[in-house]
Amino acid sequence: MTLKKNDPITVEVVRNAIVAYADEMAEALCKSAYNMMIYEVRDYCCGLIDTTGRMISQNRGGLPIFLADLGIAVEDGIKKYGLQGFDQGDVLVMNHGHICGQHLNNVVVYAPCFHDGELIGFAANRAHWVDIGGGRQGFGSNATTDIFSEGLQMRSLKIYKAGELNDTLYQIIQDNIRYPDASLGDLRAQIASCQIGAKRFSELVARYGRDVVESCVETIWDHADKAVRQVIERIPDGTYSAESYLDNDGRDLATPLKIAVRVIVSGSTISVDFHGMHPQVNGPLNSGRSGGIAAARVAFKALTSPELDVNEGCFRALNVDLPDGTILSARPPAALGQWSIALPTVIDTILKALAPAVPELIPAAHKGDMGGCSFFGFYDDGSRFLLMNIFGGGWGGRPHEDGESAAVSVCQGDVRNTPVELQEIKYPFIIEKHALRPDSGGAGEHRGGLGIELTYRCLRACRGNINFDRTVTPPWGLHGGHTGEVSVAIIDRADGTQQRVNKATDVQFKPGDRITFLTAGGGGYGDPRNRSRSDLEEDIANGLVSTEAAVRDYGYGEPAMPHRIAVNG
Repeated sequence: MTLKKNDPITVEVVRNAIVAYADEMAEALCKSAYNMMIYEVRDYCCGLIDTTGRMISQNRGGLPIFLADLGIAVEDGIKKYGLQGFDQGDVLVMNHGHICGQHLNNVVVYAPCFHDGELIGFAANRAHWVDIGGGRQGFGSNATTDIFSEGLQMRSLKIYKAGELNDTLYQIIQDNIRYPDASLGDLRAQIASCQIGAKRFSELVARYGRDVVESCVETIWDHADKAVRQVIERIPDGTYSAESYLDNDGRDLATPLKIAVRVIVSGSTISVDFHGMHPQVNGPLNSGRSGGIAAARVAFKALTSPELDVNEGCFRALNVDLPDGTILSARPPAALGQWSIALPTVIDTILKALAPAVPELIPAAHKGDMGGCSFFGFYDDGSRFLLMNIFGGGWGGRPHEDGESAAVSVCQGDVRNTPVELQEIKYPFIIEKHALRPDSGGAGEHRGGLGIELTYRCLRACRGNINFDRTVTPPWGLHGGHTGEVSVAIIDRADGTQQRVNKATDVQFKPGDRITFLTAGGGGYGDPRNRSRSDLEEDIANGLVSTEAAVRDYGYGEPAMPHRIAVNG
């Protein structure tokens, strides 16, 4: 049977197949990985890439902040080897800081897809390894200052060549990381995921032919591009600007870092101009170019096509103007260990710039970091442990409803926090409290979401890292809404002393010490005195807003104004 290249039924079959293959890759990775950052938190993405480095598909739920990374990694391999330089059974590993633009723990594995001996694309994934060697990636005077001190770099190296394991490379990896069982187990899981993706894509091409499949993919991209441009065309043309600040670079605590963006809307295109960004810093709070591009892509997609599956067509209407040498485009050998800290606030700032143009679409600022903690130490038998967790926080109030509470950042999509039960089973800690943080959401007609309160009690001596932002500069409100509360960590020592910490590396803990993480709340949206009285009383009854805050911020107890009754019913 001969099929038309753009037969609509075939297009829909291909559309769903390529996403299903990416989802199957993700399930294989999740179910066979060794560390909880992958199999519980789901800090990864999987996808299919064409022979020019363009994104055919990405799994549903893959990290949004990886939107610019898989194709760049594969494209670098194509430049290195040429399209004729790949064999059936090749598998490559890639985490090079200058190319991938992020911390070295985020390792890309990719494999070529063949049909009848012809290269037809690549299956790729990126996943967070618990360790990649090097120094501790944190803040303070002992923070890393160049990429070479942050671990092992691999630039499109063949861990398998034509099906044969590269024993030398495998040994180098094994000998240079602290947790080889976990990381090499994750490597094997990533390889299996890519092999599944390559097999499935080859089966699709065998069924329909390469010309038909590639034509269908182009049609799918065209559909996404058309849908995106229709949204942009409803935004008034103009140049929109916004500024915000990160707390500091983690070393010079007195100097905030400026985030400045210009968003230019012209017809059916949007350009994001980052020329006003703070220059790259000495510490690890930098990303490479792909970090800045990914931030722009996340904001752009959230605005234009949040319901569409991710593919190259979603971003044709976006232009990113990113000069070299900023904290979003750091030149080598800049340290990148905390690359992700800045990006949620960058995304918030892009959206903030557009708030005057499309107020019905833009929320107040959310918790604004990808913060978390790690605790590491040794058991009595000399074996190591490493507990890692990410934290939820408040999202900004929205034009028609409150912000979400205890949610991860906009960069992290569907990732999850590590379950309390597993942390207590696997590591020497008791989690004494995991609850919403009252009064942390900014007051507003639509309240900001709440942060969380999370308390760990140490059962044995260890060290820890605390990686927060929005500890000085709170998430902003919009249209009269108040700011959310900032993040802070409080250490209650077993000896009775207390310490407040915002950012720290290698903090010493003893048995009986407690550390409580209080995460930021989202900004409020609209005048708090216009909040529905019934909604406010429900907040008070549920312990989300204290009576004191209700009186202070919302005017609770004052006579109801007639216009409030009319507005809120």
